[in-house]
Amino acid sequence: METDFNETMSQFMNWTRFPHLAGTEKNLQLAQQIQTQWKNWGLDSVELVHYDVLLSYPNKSNPNYISIIDENGNSIFNTSFFEPLPAGYENVEDHVGPFNAYSPAGIPVGDLVYVNYARTEDFFHLERKLGINCTGKIVLARYGKIFRGNKVKNAMKAGAKGVIFFSDPADYCAPGVKPYPDGWNLPGSGVQRGNVLNLNGAGDPLTPGFPANEYAFRLDDGIGLPKIPVHPISYNDAEAMLRNMRGISAPSEWKGQMNVSYNIGPGFKDSYSSCKVRMHVYTRNEVRRIYNVIGKIRGAVEPDRYVILGGHRDAWGFGGIDPVSGAVVIHEAVRSFTQLMEEGWRPRRTIIFASWDAEEFGLLGSTEWAEDNTKLLQERGVAYINADSAIEGNYTLRVDSSPLLYQLVYTLTKKIPSPDDGYEGKSLYQSWYEKDPWTEYKEAPRIRKLGSGSDFEAYFQRLGITSGRVRYTKNRKTAKFSNYPVYHSAYETFEVVERFYDPSFEKILTVAKVRGGLVYEIADAIIIPFDCRDYADALTVYANIISEQAKQHETQLNKYQVSFDSLFSAVHNFTRIATDFHKRLEKIDISDPLAVRIINDQLMLLERSFIHPTGLPGRPFYRHIIYAPSTHNKYAGESFPGIYDALFDIANAADEHKAWQEVKEQIAVASFTVQASAGTLEEV
Repeated sequence: METDFNETMSQFMNWTRFPHLAGTEKNLQLAQQIQTQWKNWGLDSVELVHYDVLLSYPNKSNPNYISIIDENGNSIFNTSFFEPLPAGYENVEDHVGPFNAYSPAGIPVGDLVYVNYARTEDFFHLERKLGINCTGKIVLARYGKIFRGNKVKNAMKAGAKGVIFFSDPADYCAPGVKPYPDGWNLPGSGVQRGNVLNLNGAGDPLTPGFPANEYAFRLDDGIGLPKIPVHPISYNDAEAMLRNMRGISAPSEWKGQMNVSYNIGPGFKDSYSSCKVRMHVYTRNEVRRIYNVIGKIRGAVEPDRYVILGGHRDAWGFGGIDPVSGAVVIHEAVRSFTQLMEEGWRPRRTIIFASWDAEEFGLLGSTEWAEDNTKLLQERGVAYINADSAIEGNYTLRVDSSPLLYQLVYTLTKKIPSPDDGYEGKSLYQSWYEKDPWTEYKEAPRIRKLGSGSDFEAYFQRLGITSGRVRYTKNRKTAKFSNYPVYHSAYETFEVVERFYDPSFEKILTVAKVRGGLVYEIADAIIIPFDCRDYADALTVYANIISEQAKQHETQLNKYQVSFDSLFSAVHNFTRIATDFHKRLEKIDISDPLAVRIINDQLMLLERSFIHPTGLPGRPFYRHIIYAPSTHNKYAGESFPGIYDALFDIANAADEHKAWQEVKEQIAVASFTVQASAGTLEEV
């Protein structure tokens, strides 16, 4: 795919001059601008598709903040009402202040407890090791490690009445780098926005499972909404709160990099001992209209087979990295593909380009469209390539995908030149392999499991459409900070990319070549370029991992007669049948359209065969039996999630017999699914 530096650069600048939050006029204008451009370039059709979904906004005239109050209820300290806008943006209107979307309004008062990252294991440590009860307390948690919605769920489970988030310099500042604008670290006044839902793939909280259209039935109470107030603050403000906390000093691994002792609490010490914390949260939820831009190139031979390139357009602020570094890639792909069309080319299969809305509010635009088109997509969807942020660092490539795409990704990256310093004349594959090898698994660059946190979720986890995502990332071995420091803050600007992350835009354009190349190859190859043998290898590894985890409970395995033999047998059968399938595929007569269609359908529907119609236990919209977002961190992918969740913390199960029965059931479900999937690859 040919890329145009000047075109990409000018779009990037234009789209990051102003905030474009979902549900606002500015984001609709941006959608209309993209629609017009795609039409002018010559796509066969471009539509604006709207839905009416539950969104969430702070109260402009009554901003959220946190106070420390004395025994008479008087404020002796207040956190900042807003984030100072960066230089050059001071006059911008409508930049939303710091808030956590979907927090209920409330003014709880209580003692403060520091809970580290608010992970499951952090609350276990507080309760089981330290004997600290969070019931009725307000908890202070640092961002990082896991999805913020999981943190709120954990705090609610622990009995907390409110959650305050902050970005510790340990997690949002790289060593030796200055704060923005002199470097790419988060300034002391910076605050991360973000939603705190626990949707588990449901889409719009009021219309789970169905598109939020004009005649949709809407629930009175949305699903996945937090029940306690939540608000994010800066590390300058967090330091002022932590400085006066009493209680034992936190374990060393709980300590960040601020100049405080990180006492756990509850409550304050010395002259502050009678003080409490009061949250002031006035956030409101309301139904608003969102707009997806959907463009299509009709396939010449198999118009009823769809390859989708989708990424979101909405941002918490200017969107310098998230999402505009990715949105320009889709734009660039549309330009490149329509240029090919002018030269007489048309893909074998239909290509769909999507600019999603309201991703930041829980993947709403992409999920509503998936729900709206479920019947078509489960019959016709070949692949979904995600195009969220193209960069989260500038060290090397990062790929998360279904195993079906591994070989195609490797083949493509061997043909694309590496943009990395010191790799002139070498391929992207070479620089990627040297910087992030898959040492314990195979002689190739590492490819990660798909979790969630971006718009592929409904397509992969619910519908079983083969999916992948590609971006440039940091050096994950040495960089201990979370994500990228200015993530979801006011300082995520065009300049942070241009000055620090990718001045030449070569990394972004390289990502564009990989994403565009995947779409081109899947849409145009006579035989869909998937390799089932990599799935067989992955299943073997995952079965070994989960059975090893279970072996920590040898006594119970024997007592309850728990065996993984059926799973290993199914994986063995899958491996044998996948090998035979590819031997047949090599001999296929590609001039026989029916033979080609049969084998392509087997390739397309293999991912679909891992879908369980009723979903995972307690998570009906996560239906993939091999992969799901971790129950404890939505961002991370878990293999054999049903078995993994059944085994989690099983030593502390209230009813041991019932817990091990659940493990046995999940092994049976996984064994059946793998065996049945193997059957779909047998000769027809």
